Amino acid sequence: MVPSHALADLALAPAGEARIEWADAQMPVLRRIRERFERERPLDGFRVAACLHVTAETANLVRTLQAGGAAVALCSANPLSTQDDVAAALVLEHGVEVRAIRGEDLDAYVEHVLALLAGEPQITIDDGADLLVSAHTAGGETLTRLIGGTEETTTGLVRLRRLQEAGTLACPVLAVNEARTERALNDRHGTGQSALDGIVRASNVLLAGHTLVVIGYGWAGQGVAERARGAGAAVIVCEIDPLRALEARMAGYEVMPALEAAERGDIFVTVTGSRRVLRGEHFERPSARYARWSSNMTSPAVGST
Repeated sequence: MVPSHALADLALAPAGEARIEWADAQMPVLRRIRERFERERPLDGFRVAACLHVTAETANLVRTLQAGGAAVALCSANPLSTQDDVAAALVLEHGVEVRAIRGEDLDAYVEHVLALLAGEPQITIDDGADLLVSAHTAGGETLTRLIGGTEETTTGLVRLRRLQEAGTLACPVLAVNEARTERALNDRHGTGQSALDGIVRASNVLLAGHTLVVIGYGWAGQGVAERARGAGAAVIVCEIDPLRALEARMAGYEVMPALEAAERGDIFVTVTGSRRVLRGEHFERPSARYARWSSNMTSPAVGST
């Protein structure tokens, strides 16, 4: 029996299954955990709702939870990252309730989150805290049946800590984002590569020879700066924390205020977790630079005849 679902096309399942198997070959640690879970069944009887990026890697996490005995329902934390073929394969090949369509609008996204909560989960796995925050908004049995959750992002943890400070957080939450492996491996190396990959795919720009400005020199900012330098870009770092700014300088990067870097940069990557880091005055600076460049090109050189 095909589980409840909201997908783009179930016919995409064969391609999705091939993608899941390929990813599984690159995830040996998770595969060993799944083998142990198959023997020990630590999640027998638990209902798990997950709001994550619906990708082949997430599919193998879902398979591992299933191997442990959990009934898993999945929706997308980001409609732009959803792999429709993977979503179809999870439904047809692995019996998972999946509600995820690439490019779905906000109304569909909210509907999918609420549908997962209607399944009475006991554990949530969040990327942005929408499941847990929605459960707190709903209240009642939706909230009281929860025994715990996990959160993967800094933004989500900020939202949940507000609930904690208000004394209304109803269950313990594992802050995955603060694990040492998450910071050192995923944030630095994973985000460093994927951020630049996204820039290159979207713009088709050649990084070599350009000046890339990284605003924020935390774990993810370090990764972006390293990968950009490796690709041949000149890298400028903007950082308000004095120690991190010093670390960037000692790593060989130019360090300066964002307004100054705005006159020199070609590509800008903000890695701060904050909004409005770049504002109107930053975008006006390059115009001033090009105006001076144009003036210099058209003015006669000193001593010319």
